[in-house]
Amino acid sequence: MSNRPVRLGVVGTGYVGLTTGVCFAHVGHQVVCGDIDARKVDLLNSGHIPIVEEGLETMAADARAAGRLQFVLGAEEAARGADIVFLCVPTPQGDDGSADLSYIQQAAAQIAAVLEPGAVVVNKSTVPVGSTVAVERVLGRDDVRVVSNPEFLREGTAVHDFLHPDRVVIGSADRGAAEQVAELYASIDTPILITDPASAETIKYAANGFLAMKISFVNAVAAMCEAVGADVAAVVDGIGSDQRIGNQFLRPGPGWGGSCFPKDSRALVKIADDHGYDFSMMRGVIDVNEEQLERMVDKITVAAGRVAGESLSGVTVAALGLTFKAGTDDLRESPALSIIGVLRSRGATVRAFDPTTVGELRPHQSVVLEGIELVDEALDVAAGADVVAVFTEWPEFAKVDLDQLAGRLRAGITIVDTRNLLDPVAVREAGLGYDGVGRR
Repeated sequence: MSNRPVRLGVVGTGYVGLTTGVCFAHVGHQVVCGDIDARKVDLLNSGHIPIVEEGLETMAADARAAGRLQFVLGAEEAARGADIVFLCVPTPQGDDGSADLSYIQQAAAQIAAVLEPGAVVVNKSTVPVGSTVAVERVLGRDDVRVVSNPEFLREGTAVHDFLHPDRVVIGSADRGAAEQVAELYASIDTPILITDPASAETIKYAANGFLAMKISFVNAVAAMCEAVGADVAAVVDGIGSDQRIGNQFLRPGPGWGGSCFPKDSRALVKIADDHGYDFSMMRGVIDVNEEQLERMVDKITVAAGRVAGESLSGVTVAALGLTFKAGTDDLRESPALSIIGVLRSRGATVRAFDPTTVGELRPHQSVVLEGIELVDEALDVAAGADVVAVFTEWPEFAKVDLDQLAGRLRAGITIVDTRNLLDPVAVREAGLGYDGVGRR
């Protein structure tokens, strides 16, 4: 493989597109990122990164200063003159669980006329089996090849994941096109798996489905631990030390969420169903996750002094954390918001703190957080609260001054720790009750 800089176009500047563009520029390629949102393009050109992602802002600034990174308005401008164009646009979930390919198809239609002869178009977005062929059909160009190169980036550690991946997967019916995309990763020390498009597209869904299954499994085990009096921490240590299992994604919590797992798990079931296979195991994984969210609602309800399923009128819930996990500002499919939605529907007042919602909210945040009282300090959630719930595993919550927190609460108030982040002994020594997940 060579280290020759390549001219890259990146269509879409969301979590995947922005990280992809910035990181490729960082390793030496010439990158032009395009987006249809003029305001976002202006923000990016002013040096502002609109997402929380460690290291991304500094890396983007360095790449722009070196002349390797540009932000432009429109897919056409990103694709014009590029050797390889990455499609990094949303693939939202339809009502039936299928992935909506309309954004991918629109982007392909927009760039078709400006692509250089011999260019390669890469599906970076998570797309169902057959999408490579679908994009080829929309492009209508015999001199342009389409490749699948699914992303495996975790929000909060996306830069590290891009530069230190476990593997790079490339799917194409054209070996030359696949190798052309593989060359982009020449400076990154990682295995490269070249396969057919259908396999590459399936790998992404299967990987996310498997990880969701591990989380659902450990949450089900945690429920069993509570029933039999076992400690889930000891159980996880015991099974996670088995090299055949491993300890990653075996941490119990309120349920999985985010922009990938819910959408991809349902899409995996739908893809299988469309091709005549009932993926009942995956349906079970999804069902267990829904049950886990309900269990957290019941825990909070009981901790507030009510019977599970009862009205929460007059109850104030103090919520620590709103994002679907720590290290990101992403609120999509957040377990915290799912649980809070049920609590509010039953009459509860919710006061919340999250490090990413301090100050002026962005428009999309304002919509999903409507009806939740937001405060600017973690301890401020406690005023008048009947129960405290830890929803997101932000490290600063593990260091919260429990004595100060207790001083702002009535004696005996319970903390429902859905992340098992706090020390139960320390919580009780502060005069508060404690209820974790799978803990005695």
